[in-house]
Amino acid sequence: MNQLLQRLDSLGSERVLGMRRGLEKESLRVQPDGRLALTPHPKSLGSPLTHPRITTDYSESQLELITGVHGSVEACLDELRETHQFVVRSMQKVGDELLWGFSMPCGLPTDETIPIARYGSSNVGRAKSVYRMGLGHRYGRRMQTISGIHYNWSMPGLGNQEYFALIRNFRRHAFVLLTLFGASPAVCGSFVEGREHALQPLGKTKTLHMPYGTTLRMGRLGYQSEAQASLTVSYNGLEGYAASLHDALTRPWPAYENVGIRNPGGDYNQLATTLLQIENEFYGTIRPKRTIFPGERPLHALRERGVEYVEVRLLDLNPFEAIGVDAATLHFIDVFLLYCLLSDSPPDSPEEILDLTHNQQLTAERGREPGLKLSRDGQEVSLREWGTDILEALPPLAARLDALHGGNDHQQAVERATHRWNTPVELPSARVLDAVHNAHSDNFVSFALGQSLQNFEHIAGLDWTDAEQAYYEALAERSMLDQRMTEASDSLPFEVYRQEYVSSSRLGKPAVAMA
Repeated sequence: MNQLLQRLDSLGSERVLGMRRGLEKESLRVQPDGRLALTPHPKSLGSPLTHPRITTDYSESQLELITGVHGSVEACLDELRETHQFVVRSMQKVGDELLWGFSMPCGLPTDETIPIARYGSSNVGRAKSVYRMGLGHRYGRRMQTISGIHYNWSMPGLGNQEYFALIRNFRRHAFVLLTLFGASPAVCGSFVEGREHALQPLGKTKTLHMPYGTTLRMGRLGYQSEAQASLTVSYNGLEGYAASLHDALTRPWPAYENVGIRNPGGDYNQLATTLLQIENEFYGTIRPKRTIFPGERPLHALRERGVEYVEVRLLDLNPFEAIGVDAATLHFIDVFLLYCLLSDSPPDSPEEILDLTHNQQLTAERGREPGLKLSRDGQEVSLREWGTDILEALPPLAARLDALHGGNDHQQAVERATHRWNTPVELPSARVLDAVHNAHSDNFVSFALGQSLQNFEHIAGLDWTDAEQAYYEALAERSMLDQRMTEASDSLPFEVYRQEYVSSSRLGKPAVAMA
């Protein structure tokens, strides 16, 4: 029995079967011509501030669908699919908009025209909108319209040390997931208008691409910034990670001080002038997370009660799946996370952290390029060979999971991923470029629009009962009531609320070492 299996068995079947997961999936609303919809969040969907399943992300035009916590991949996807059905049917009743099935955005208007999400007049609602206003000033609104899928994962009995060991290995090996599941190698030229970039034109259209790209979303065109590049966040433990975040949340940043909290007319520009306004502004492929109490800062929750789960943040929307993701992908990620948890995980270093950033950018932009080399322990190593070594370690773990759960879902997921790894033309990113080039005359928007319409109509055609409709209508109605109650309960002026919320005293205190 190999070492990984021994470590897996030592966890005990009860803990392994106790794995839990949830999904958060973002999608833009678009017009029939593929341009961004500028209409408000549909009222029939309820309040984005208080609805448990349907909210908005950065933009008023960017839906975010959230599942609860589930004991199986299938149950998780069933809920996501059901929520999609209600959303699609609601959208059909009020107009002809679609859900954009891609991570990279559709045809975008000028930056200042992209509508920032609105959450009502409560202090917490206003804070959410002001935070998004700040993101627009710091990174531009176009960057914020990029959409993705987040996978939240936990296992009972894991402590901070185990979760951070998993996170370190995940960051080291994330290039495997970027290559396997990246589906954003091309973009409409409107996204980079006025920006420097290394994208290449595809034919004579406005489509831009990277010939061997996997996920432009996770490369230099995505969630990157000069300010955050200055951070060297270590994942060697909760205390060091928390200290890094605390520093970023309290360190003044000159460019953001120049923007200021308010503009001359008194409107808010951002929540704070520090390097990060709030914790969620820190971008990464994976985050340690803890459920927060109302009004509590995420960093305080982590410091007080430790890591509860990890949030995997690097998945593109898969345009070939109606709801953006399929069961085989999530089964594979379950096996991959176990591999990261059970493998030796040496401490990271500033040098390795820089290498990982470089590896991520290379994989995002050139992941299918033959002979591409990444950096590992200061040495160049073939992406394909390194990834193959990881994939070859997964089948025994997948077999053990299937023995516990029944069936062969995990083994089939690993087999499919390994086949695609060895046959790059079958990777989602390669399939996207092939379809854009061969079926849509190099026009990304044409392909994306057609695929989005196909997905939309598929979801609309699924069976739907009166009871399901009534349940979601009740959820929407309840959320509107909850928003009104939140607004009625406010007692502080917003400026007082803002100052208290961003106060460093709300971030919790470092753990005190025992003498």
